[in-house]
Amino acid sequence: MVVASIRLIVSLGSSFAAGPGIEPVADVAAMRSEKNYAHQLAERLGARLVDLTVSGATTANVLDTPQQTLGGITFPPQTDGIPRDADVVTITAGGNDLQFIGAMLYFSWLRADPGAPIVAMMGTEYSNGVPLPTEHAIERATDGLVTVIEKARVQAPKARVLLVDYLTVLDAGSASAVSFSQEELDQFRTIQNAIGRVFRDAATRTGAELIRASALSVEHALGSTEPWVQPFHQVLEQTGGSFHPNAEGMTAIAAQLEQVLSS
Repeated sequence: MVVASIRLIVSLGSSFAAGPGIEPVADVAAMRSEKNYAHQLAERLGARLVDLTVSGATTANVLDTPQQTLGGITFPPQTDGIPRDADVVTITAGGNDLQFIGAMLYFSWLRADPGAPIVAMMGTEYSNGVPLPTEHAIERATDGLVTVIEKARVQAPKARVLLVDYLTVLDAGSASAVSFSQEELDQFRTIQNAIGRVFRDAATRTGAELIRASALSVEHALGSTEPWVQPFHQVLEQTGGSFHPNAEGMTAIAAQLEQVLSS
């Protein structure tokens, strides 16, 4: 694909694409940043962007299920908004299907302030501990991502569809940067690995290109000298950005996407 021919980019996905906690904010309800990787990519290429990402989205919300935010705003299924003349479609989704960041946020708040309202609000979901994904859950998330890819191709038949997996959040050296027990840290890394598998399997099944942000960021997890993800934010107004890409992480993904699209 000639980069100069890329005029319209569409971005689908959850918070790892939307960019909560990164200023400036493009959409408060969606917790979407003007400096997420899709915005930066469009700026680099001089292309127009349709950013449909919404923090908290599952693959079902991207595909066919409206998403209602905590603030009461309802977003339609993201794939319904794909213009037919899109040249590139990026997709980052699946982590919420496996409860990755939500569980990390809950256990961080549980340690920091057990009496906080957010702990009571989220507690029923995690009363049995860290939600390790079953094979069925992994397969269901993969099926969801595969169906999103297929629908994107129907909606925008000429588009180049790119899967962008999750930046590495945790590694063996992250213990000093989080409040989790060693067992919990290992369990969260198991979920992180399962998300990587979801993306790899979806790419294999559909032939979609996979941009491995996880590999790109392997030396930039929490606890590293230059993390590409945000730490836990105990200020309620900022807590939604916890454990999500920071500006440097989004810039790194945008640069990698530009390189791939130029090749």
